[in-house]
Amino acid sequence: MLNLPLFYFTYFTMVFILSILLNGLFLRFSKTLGVRKSEGTIRWSEIHKPALGGITFYIVFLLSLITYSLFFSSSQFLMHAEILGLLAACTIAFMMGLADDAYDTNPILKFSAQVSCGFILIFSGIYIQVFPNIYVNYFVTMLWVVGLMNAINLLDNMDAIASIVVLGALSTMISLILIEKSITTIFFILMLGTSSSILAFLFFNWHPSKMFMGDTGTQFLGLFMAALSIMFLWNGTFSAIVLPPEKKIISAILTFALPIIDTTVVFFNRLLKGSSPFRGGKDHTTHHLFYLGLKESQIAVLYVAYTGICLSCVVIMNKYLLEWSRLYSIIMVLFFLLSLVAFFIITRIKKPGRSGI
Repeated sequence: MLNLPLFYFTYFTMVFILSILLNGLFLRFSKTLGVRKSEGTIRWSEIHKPALGGITFYIVFLLSLITYSLFFSSSQFLMHAEILGLLAACTIAFMMGLADDAYDTNPILKFSAQVSCGFILIFSGIYIQVFPNIYVNYFVTMLWVVGLMNAINLLDNMDAIASIVVLGALSTMISLILIEKSITTIFFILMLGTSSSILAFLFFNWHPSKMFMGDTGTQFLGLFMAALSIMFLWNGTFSAIVLPPEKKIISAILTFALPIIDTTVVFFNRLLKGSSPFRGGKDHTTHHLFYLGLKESQIAVLYVAYTGICLSCVVIMNKYLLEWSRLYSIIMVLFFLLSLVAFFIITRIKKPGRSGI
């Protein structure tokens, strides 16, 4: 009989080592792929670095599918609509990100690929099931998928930030699965493998970084996280009991608080300035913290701390607050809104020598 704790520890370790080797190999032999010099691309770093980290994420994703088929099931599990839909959507997101890193593709083409990913998830049965009207569920699902893919992409604006946010979200969902002891599902090994791969990538992505994950990574991870969060947060698949809708919604929002807050703050700040909210720029929450005097490594640690707080809130909600009340909803919503206001205020503080920000 398979010793699950030992198996998962071994798999996590092997994926970590493999990811270190692959990223090191890509870094050594990279020349032009992902190193874009287009005027339309705005990077925080002045130094051109390869954006190849996402390739390893996708390789580990495929490896996790193969590992599950070898140790837990036959290859027939790939015939399940949800698995096929997730595989197809993740592949499209990965290929679109890879093309964008290599050729700086048209934004309309990129948006079309994101919408296609949303439709594939919906048609395969991976969609939000919170609201009474099915078409509202479809609409919110599409907003969540496209929004999260772009939000994760926007957060990849400074060393380690996107990696920290995704790793925190994965840790939250892994914790929820562990609470219910449902560790034999395909999704658990997918989360475990991806977490190990991102942790290894942080060795190359922590400040001063040697490599970016690029659109290859952010588009794949954004879609992957959108799909998993729909199943395990929005729909509460991890739980054996029926969860109140507001509890599921709050769990999803807190898990992805940082990308939601950053995207919202940047969007409104650009509208207030009369500039396009869809163009790149050095006006994200991370950048403003740097302008206030924090070092990039300190900003990363701050984001780790905030992500840890959000993770703790979600785990406490789902493990200990079994009898949900409106008071809990108010407290959690206030926490999120206060965080949003705090980050917004930070971006509005006038920085010395930066009057135009």
